[in-house]
Amino acid sequence: MSTSTFKAVILAGGSGERFWPLSTPERPKQFLRVFGGASLIRQAVSRLDGLVSPKDVFVVTAKNLVAATRRELPEIPKCNILGEPMRRDTGAAVALGVGLAASDADPVIGFFSSDQMVANPKAFRKVVSKAVAIARRKQVIVTLGIKPTYPATCFGYISPKTRTFVEKPDAKTAKKYVKAGYLWNAGMFIARASTFRGAFAAHAPELERLTRLETDGTNRTDGTRSRSTAIAGGSLAKLYSALPKISFDYAVMEKSKNVEVVPGDFGWDDVGSFAAFDKYFPHDSRGNVREGPCTVVEADGNICVARSARISLLGVKNLVVVTTPDSVLVADKSRLTDMKKLFAR
Repeated sequence: MSTSTFKAVILAGGSGERFWPLSTPERPKQFLRVFGGASLIRQAVSRLDGLVSPKDVFVVTAKNLVAATRRELPEIPKCNILGEPMRRDTGAAVALGVGLAASDADPVIGFFSSDQMVANPKAFRKVVSKAVAIARRKQVIVTLGIKPTYPATCFGYISPKTRTFVEKPDAKTAKKYVKAGYLWNAGMFIARASTFRGAFAAHAPELERLTRLETDGTNRTDGTRSRSTAIAGGSLAKLYSALPKISFDYAVMEKSKNVEVVPGDFGWDDVGSFAAFDKYFPHDSRGNVREGPCTVVEADGNICVARSARISLLGVKNLVVVTTPDSVLVADKSRLTDMKKLFAR
C-alpha cells in the first residue's frame, strides 16, 4: 500500500476511570503497560507498521496529555499530536482529527482507538488494507465490524446487512444480535477526508468547522504544512466551549447512508475494565488472579492487584481489590461497569 495516500489518527482522550486507581486522569488507560508489555497506545501505533509511516500518524488527545503522548511516541512529529481543550466525546475528536490529518490531496483517513488490543496484528492490517481500498474507490465511510465471540452487553453492534448501528444491548437482545449475524462496533472508521467533511456537514454541521484546521505557515520536512490550533473564525478553545458532547456514532454514523462494513476477526478486545485481568492473566487453583504481593485464603474468583501495600483476602468471592501508593479499590466484579459512579460524587 502506498503510505502517501493513507493517514492514521489515534483517538487518545481517555479519562482514566475504568482502570482506576492503576490509571488516573493524568495517566489514563492508554499508558498502562499491563497487557502485552508495551503501553496500549504504543501497541495501537505499532500494529499500523507497514500501512502508514510515522509522519502520517496523528494523535488527538487531551490537552494535559500532549507531553506524555509525545514522550511515549517520539517517532511521531510533535505537530501531529494535538490536545483538545476540553472533552467533547468522539464526535468532536473525529472532526478535529480530519482537520489535523487532511491535506489538499484528500487522503484516506483511518480512525483507531488508543486503548484496545489486537491479538493478530497481521490479520488486522489485512482488514484495514481492504477497508482503505474501498474508501479510496467509493464515497463511503467504512467501519470495521468484529465477529462476536460471545453475546456481549458492553459493546455496541452493527448489522452488516442493513448497516444499522445499535447501542449496548441487554443480555437477551445481545443473544439475538449474535444469532442474527450482527458484529461488534469497534469504533474504527475509514474514509476520504472529503467524505468525512460531507458527513459532518450533512449530519453535524456544528462539528464540521473542526475539520478545517488552519495551517500556521510552517513547512515540515516532508513539504507539508504543520497545523496550528486555529479554526476559521476563532480559537479552538472558544469553539469547543460551545460544542455538544456527542459520540461520532450518534452524530454521524447512525444517520449516514453511505456506510460499508468490513468484517474482521483479528482478536480484538476493548479491555474495558478490570474484568480483562481474568482473560489475560493466569489463575490459581481457586480462580483468583494475583499480581504483586497477595495472600489469598479460602477465597474464590477474585482479582488482586497489589502495586503498593500487600493485599490479604480471606473467605471472599468475586472481588476486585487494587492498591497503589495513594489509593485502594474494592469492588464487586459484577459492578465493574459502574466504575464511573465513583467519580460522580
